[in-house]
Amino acid sequence: MPTYDYLCHDCRKRFDIFLTYQEYGVKPVTCPHCGSSHIRRRAPRVRVLKGDEARLQAFSDPSKFAGLEDDPRTMGKLFREMGGALGEEMPPQFNEIVDRLEAGQSAEEIESALPDAGGEALPDAD
Repeated sequence: MPTYDYLCHDCRKRFDIFLTYQEYGVKPVTCPHCGSSHIRRRAPRVRVLKGDEARLQAFSDPSKFAGLEDDPRTMGKLFREMGGALGEEMPPQFNEIVDRLEAGQSAEEIESALPDAGGEALPDAD
């Protein structure tokens, strides 16, 4: 059965109703929270599937990176967006580092608190 999303004008709460196609528009719908019939149907969210290239295209604008060194909160927000755009599972330290950035902690403070967060060191070239 399809789910229909509604908003009650009286108690201002959202709710979903399961109705068959035959019931929709025929069966009266009331708010399960307050019983009101003063409701309206909400338009459902639409998701658009994008390929890897299209998701990462949003980060090709150099202006997104301007001033990041001086603003850890903006850097954290951008890293979180990039992590979500990649669509892959991030390393365990990623969320902790981004949380610290969004809280305003500088990259230097994070690096000293989490020295192993940068991954393995590269071998010296001889």
